[in-house]
Amino acid sequence: MLDKKTRDYLSSILERAKKASLKFDLNTELKNKLLCKMSKALLANKEYLLKENLKDVAKAKRVKSKSFVDRLRLTEKRVKEMANSLQEIALLKDPVGEVISGWRRPNGLEIRKVRVPIGVIFIIYEARPNVTSDCIGLCLKSSNVSILRGGSLSLNSNRAIFRVLRQVLESFKIKDLFSLIEESSYEAVNYLLKKGSNFIDLVIPRGGEELIKKVVSLSKIPVIKHYKGVCHIYVDEYADFTKALNILVNAKVQRPSVCNAVETILVHKNVAQDFLPLLYQEFSKFSVEMRGCQKTCKILPQIKRATSKDWPTEYLDLIVSVKVVETIEEAIDHINIYGSAHTDSIITQNVDNIDRFIKGVQSACVFSNISTRFSDGGQFGLGAEIGISTDKLHARGPMGLEELTTYKWIVWGQGQIRQ
Repeated sequence: MLDKKTRDYLSSILERAKKASLKFDLNTELKNKLLCKMSKALLANKEYLLKENLKDVAKAKRVKSKSFVDRLRLTEKRVKEMANSLQEIALLKDPVGEVISGWRRPNGLEIRKVRVPIGVIFIIYEARPNVTSDCIGLCLKSSNVSILRGGSLSLNSNRAIFRVLRQVLESFKIKDLFSLIEESSYEAVNYLLKKGSNFIDLVIPRGGEELIKKVVSLSKIPVIKHYKGVCHIYVDEYADFTKALNILVNAKVQRPSVCNAVETILVHKNVAQDFLPLLYQEFSKFSVEMRGCQKTCKILPQIKRATSKDWPTEYLDLIVSVKVVETIEEAIDHINIYGSAHTDSIITQNVDNIDRFIKGVQSACVFSNISTRFSDGGQFGLGAEIGISTDKLHARGPMGLEELTTYKWIVWGQGQIRQ
């Protein structure tokens, strides 16, 4: 149960956010100027950010997995990437005010469908400090007000980033466009989800499946989310082996703790005998544990046998499931049954099979001949992403500026009345 002081603190954030949303009138030039200043501020305060992050990392190492610590850790490179993302967002077209479509009716009415901000967006996330700056940047550019609540183990990092960016805002005599919830209890999140429906327009949870399911079950506010990233790569019978090996190593090894890392590899039976030993040899260099179906284990008797629990599992680790399939249709069916509708890729030189795969797989992102690691707002040219959606309504896949807008209908007349 939250005490009165905490309830008042949370209520104040909600009220100020809603007020700021209704009064948000920054033009594109000023928004871009703020983003560029924020980018420079992150770089100028790099040592401070890294110092605060070390406090979180030291604590997390005692209680969390290596993959969690990797997502939490800031480095000079990652701080620079955060700063670059803000610069990239500044360069993107401002979606607010865009006329999506329009026409003139026979009675003289001028009708326009115009892009507008969603309003107040509540982002709940766990380990990654870069989410703080990415979300602030995307919401600012799309004229949304953001309320951020990171995980308790990343509080020092998030608070440091928030303070650096808030100082830039305050230097322009602007306030309340973004807030950070520093109350670490889950009761605070529950309170906002249940009591915030008159103030918050959208909730975006980013984190583990357990967190997202909890948010969905409690929220009285619309939620955009993805539960997990069970990404597949299908190695077709017409695959180029060299390309396939490079792609698979990248998709599993580069950063196994993220949601766009590959978790299951499907291999056509006609190439399995030749390809799987090569894959095992490559994965062994990086200590990747392979878990195979019965057919895979006949070819690679040294690996662990996969169980039914492996196919829908998001490992977030150097572990991968491998299955030999009879046909491309079996690969597509497996993905649609066990996947999470996140990102799946085919490796093949056969154009017809690419077309069949793209049409058949029901995921938010479907690739051909590239790593699943490209499923990312920055890689898509969105500047950054506020999250990835596997829902089918409103937003799907990496969510950038346009996905943070809705629309309104604007109609001009000259005194017409309906007959």
